[in-house]
Amino acid sequence: MRGPKRASKIRKLFNLSKEDDVRKYVNTYRRTFTTKSGKKVSKAPKIQRLVTPLTLQRKRGRIAEKKKRIAKAKSEAAEYQKLLATRLKEQRERRSESLAKRRSKLSSAAAKPSVVA
Repeated sequence: MRGPKRASKIRKLFNLSKEDDVRKYVNTYRRTFTTKSGKKVSKAPKIQRLVTPLTLQRKRGRIAEKKKRIAKAKSEAAEYQKLLATRLKEQRERRSESLAKRRSKLSSAAAKPSVVA
């Protein structure tokens, strides 16, 4: 008899809960046979979609990495906004200085009587 290979299908077949170990129940449909050399061998299907501590650890790692990337992007964006703000402030200051110079030139030129030869 060949049984299911997927963990959820095995659970369904044996009416197991999520806490029960699926690997123990695969033994019920393990195949035993003798090889050409006369050696007795038993085979069981490799259980797919089995949630193991290692898969959970990898999942936690992926989530942590994603959170780290999001935090890094946020901090870099804030830093860039700060840089833009300082550059904009400097640009405004330079513009106001150049306007002040232009105004002072115009006012001094208007105050001086023009000498025509």
